[in-house]
Amino acid sequence: MRGDGAVAPGRVLVVGTGLIGTSVALALRERGAGVWLADADEATVRLAADLGAGTVVPDLRDAKGIADGAVLAVPPAAVAATLAHAQDCGVAEWYTDVASVKQLPVTQARELGCELSRYVPGHPLAGRERHGPAAARADLFLGRTWALCPLPETSSGALAAVTALVLACGADPVHADPATHDRWVALVSHGPHLVAAAMAARLAPSSVPSGALALAGQGLRDVTRIAAGDSALWTQILSANAAPVAEVLAEVAADLAEAARMLTEEADGEGPKSVAALLDRGQAGVARIPGKHGSAAREFTAVQVVIRDQPGELARLFDAAGAAGVNIEDVRIEHSPGLPVGVAELSVRPAEARLLVDALEAGGWPVRR
Repeated sequence: MRGDGAVAPGRVLVVGTGLIGTSVALALRERGAGVWLADADEATVRLAADLGAGTVVPDLRDAKGIADGAVLAVPPAAVAATLAHAQDCGVAEWYTDVASVKQLPVTQARELGCELSRYVPGHPLAGRERHGPAAARADLFLGRTWALCPLPETSSGALAAVTALVLACGADPVHADPATHDRWVALVSHGPHLVAAAMAARLAPSSVPSGALALAGQGLRDVTRIAAGDSALWTQILSANAAPVAEVLAEVAADLAEAARMLTEEADGEGPKSVAALLDRGQAGVARIPGKHGSAAREFTAVQVVIRDQPGELARLFDAAGAAGVNIEDVRIEHSPGLPVGVAELSVRPAEARLLVDALEAGGWPVRR
């Protein structure tokens, strides 16, 4: 488990108990930290507490010195005001946030006169298409990148404390200045979300008959999965990082427009046109995406196994792989419409593929490599 060597902060206040805030709280609780929770929505914070994320603090004005550090898990536009209020209440020695843009909250924090020496802007590159405390997971950050954007004013002590928190959550800290961070996430996070939303929007009832969706496979699900995210939150995020995101979208749109032009000309009989160059560039881009824990991407072999659609089958499959001494690096499941079975595609290291196939076949699993 990542973070095993890290010492968790002793006392942490989490302000904002949505998916990320509650996941931070759960991760720190597993590490033995004392965690307090605050949220403007009483039902939300109560649910987080009922999940074991920590103890509710009804009013920050009554919480002076309650924590060593505070994690502000609020939307980007609310970070600076929340930081100012928390510092006025004296709830902690150091502060960080988890907003997915950094220039906006930093600029607003300066304008509000916040004590920046004790503030480390942060952003965990982790999330789910679901939101709210019910979707939180203590292992959400394991092996994931967590950007830290210390300011010129940030003290070394505050940075060390926040770094310890990140490591305790199992994440890998990466430093970047706020402007660089926002350009990078426009490319690797914010732009992709809008591209996914644009593709998902093509599936609206007014655009496509429902019968066409019966043909939907894993590719469509992969491309559109993140489009199910919270629209209100994503509107804030995209507005706060508008210029870098617009630049990424313009470049993607230009590639797609050129592909559409070539395909149209080919369909009209104007001679063979090819989108192979774009497809090849896409393959090269995928190959550059880091593998687990930020390491270089590895080549894996896919082993396909037919599994019955019933409780416990996936657990049995994983147990069989574990008994064979094979680590499953990744898994995806393709369901068979109208049939009580599906196909689990297990990604393993090439050297272990034959071992896994032999073990599964010996156990009666229908296997294809």
